[in-house]
Amino acid sequence: MAYHSQKKLPGKKIHMNRDGKNESIWQHSMINNNVTSSFVEEQLYDVIVVGAGITGITTALLLQLAGKNVMIAEAQNLGFGTTGGTSAHLNNFFDSSYDEVIKNFGIENAKLFAQSGNEALEIIKGHVKEYKIDCSYKDMTGYIFSVEESQNKTLDDLIEGTQQAGVEIDYINDSPFPIPYIKIAAIPGQAQFNPVQYIDALAGIFKKKGGTIVKHCRVTSVEQAEVITVTTCLGKIKAKYLVYATHIPPGVNILHFRNAPYRSYVIAAKLKNGKYPQALGYDLNDPYHYYRSQLINDEEYLVVGGEDHKTGHEDNTENCFTNLEAHVRKYFDVDCISYKWSSQYFIPTDGLPYIGNLPGNSEKVFTATGFNGNGMILGTIAGRIICDLITTGKSKYKELFNPSRVKPVAGFTNFVKEAADVVSHLIADKFTTEKIKELADIAAGEAKVVKYGGHTIALYKDEKHELHAVSAACTHINCTVAWNNTERTWDCPCHGSRFSIDGQFLNAPARKDLEKIHL
Repeated sequence: MAYHSQKKLPGKKIHMNRDGKNESIWQHSMINNNVTSSFVEEQLYDVIVVGAGITGITTALLLQLAGKNVMIAEAQNLGFGTTGGTSAHLNNFFDSSYDEVIKNFGIENAKLFAQSGNEALEIIKGHVKEYKIDCSYKDMTGYIFSVEESQNKTLDDLIEGTQQAGVEIDYINDSPFPIPYIKIAAIPGQAQFNPVQYIDALAGIFKKKGGTIVKHCRVTSVEQAEVITVTTCLGKIKAKYLVYATHIPPGVNILHFRNAPYRSYVIAAKLKNGKYPQALGYDLNDPYHYYRSQLINDEEYLVVGGEDHKTGHEDNTENCFTNLEAHVRKYFDVDCISYKWSSQYFIPTDGLPYIGNLPGNSEKVFTATGFNGNGMILGTIAGRIICDLITTGKSKYKELFNPSRVKPVAGFTNFVKEAADVVSHLIADKFTTEKIKELADIAAGEAKVVKYGGHTIALYKDEKHELHAVSAACTHINCTVAWNNTERTWDCPCHGSRFSIDGQFLNAPARKDLEKIHL
């Protein structure tokens, strides 16, 4: 199944990079990604926000509007991570279904969780309206459907729990998607947008309000005292508060053992018949598929995602795209696949995100992680929560999303499973790594983790037959990295750190590059 690149329109360029080889549909959307400010070493800010995705930019803007002097330190460029790779569904229902939240946290907390989704939707819609943001925002209806008899009970429980949480949902008889279903329910009040255009606009507003954004400003260490000293690749800066908006906090923290990294795959297709569904769709397969349409540069696309798996646990990630395309072609009149990309997210062991003070750190250090597949909504409400905690010390969501919470029942099985998986990659991989006699055994475009000369090496040979060799030990806690052949990255199967072919750090929780090996 061949992929065909979209013919780029005149005057349109890719203004942003992402954390992998594949290009997302959003990368032609950024206009104002030149909002970078000057770096002033040793300057004291009220708040330093690390990361310029939707969480970081929303948090920074709300704090700046609240009268704080805020700096965003971004290691790469705006939208480099998951925000530039999302499918951008905006929902007041979540991957952690309300029936599960009710079982683990109680009905009142499920209602509060629903309230957080509603508030996030209102924040995004409010920003779009107030600042006249051109980001293809649309109010939509979502549809959830079972495709096998065995899924009907899941759908029944999901609907009952969602209704109990106060979110409108009910069975209907018709579907806007050409996919056979057994039962289907509609959830009004959902939305979609172009995430890169949205954060691009927010960044411009943030700067106009006096905020500071510094790109290519990688944080390498943090010294916590009455005033926090942040060391970056550009120099040192100081702040009263620090916010890690890096999808998962860097360094080593208990939250890395309470979140499991997963990858999801997305394709954008052109349809022959022009019948693009104007709705959000979700089947109940495991892993499930998600559907929507998107207008980019006056061209409409069908956007479908799925084939999720734990990061670093798929030997051939290109197969995920092949399977996804086969699924789409089975039900839609596909002309060509214009874009394909993948993105990473973190599943919290007990089902709820972690937003607030970073465990084991000063009360002035905050984080937001564990968004599951709902990063646009939970990243937005995280901005509201952290802003409230810094400015008033209070938030109605503080206890529900407290990163230090302990739920001995909810998520315990997942916690044990993920912890055991980490141990297996710390120990087993070291001794089961493939051994080769000659480096020449690797073909162009191929990568392997090998034992050679007493070292465990992550080895990649590019199309020019040049070898790229780095240590296979992730700089987070020394798990052995795995090759992602579709994104051309080294991914850590333990906690989701990711690196380029030359070992350059791409995604937290690692802070450092992989060590280069001179062969």
